[in-house]
Amino acid sequence: MKYFKLSIAIIISIGLGFVFIYSGYTKLLPVIETFEFTFVDLGLANWYSAPIIARLLIGFEFFLGLLLVLNYNLKKFTLPFTIALLAFFIIYLALQILISGNSGNCGCFGEHHKMTPLAAIIKNLIMIVGCFIVYRLSEGWKVKFNTVLLSFVALTCLTVPFIVNPIDFTYTSNNLDEKVDYPLELDLLYKPEDTTKVEIPKIELRNGKQVLAFLSLTCHHCRIAAKKFRIIKKNNPDLPIYFILNGDKSKYKAFIEDTKASNIPSSYCLGKTFVQLGTTQLPRIYYIDNSIVVKKVDYFELSQYAIEDWIAK
Repeated sequence: MKYFKLSIAIIISIGLGFVFIYSGYTKLLPVIETFEFTFVDLGLANWYSAPIIARLLIGFEFFLGLLLVLNYNLKKFTLPFTIALLAFFIIYLALQILISGNSGNCGCFGEHHKMTPLAAIIKNLIMIVGCFIVYRLSEGWKVKFNTVLLSFVALTCLTVPFIVNPIDFTYTSNNLDEKVDYPLELDLLYKPEDTTKVEIPKIELRNGKQVLAFLSLTCHHCRIAAKKFRIIKKNNPDLPIYFILNGDKSKYKAFIEDTKASNIPSSYCLGKTFVQLGTTQLPRIYYIDNSIVVKKVDYFELSQYAIEDWIAK
């Protein structure tokens, strides 16, 4: 009976460990940005500190996952640490629900598996129950890791996310057409040849400074850009941001549920007019000054601070 209980504890501990490792992996690759955004959205970080916090938490997940798989010193170290991290995630998810509601993707498994914040809280509570079961059944392997070795393992796990997906605060676009300072034919939006394909914008975009984003409702990278724009607009509602959307209008509800970007005005533009203005490389984001394209960015380079500085000039 003793060995049966021990076997159950080992299996549960290894299972919990793999969940942590997989969770960290899915947040880290292929994109970490959506996980970063949530810390800014909740007011827990700014655009500079969020990438650091996100990678450190992923590193902690890798570290705990490894210790759980190894069944290392469970009662005295690994399980209390694990329960504390899960409790932190539950508080974080509860804040998400209070601020944004129980909709969209919480980011617990990145963009690989979409999960609402409430579902993620339930998942974490189940994991805590698993931790208590292991705690009752086994103490784990009391390997005498010295402090230096354990610190080295922890430091390695915390460093991996920064190496695999490094932070670049000086990022500049290198995949966009460098041509700027040319007029964008925005009259095409206000005097469309086919009003069934082009919706006249809700505001005047031809005058003054505007940030125009040409997005597809089903484009994965467009949705990441929209999520970032939503938080930028939330932080500074006065910024002149506008979406030109392309795609089946029946997809709009899913787009908004995922991005929560209903705070940004938008209109539809389909067919050749959209391609003529936004090209086929999406998302396409322009800084427009009196209908002149003065800068192009992608969602990596997109920055609230840069937009604010440009508007203030």
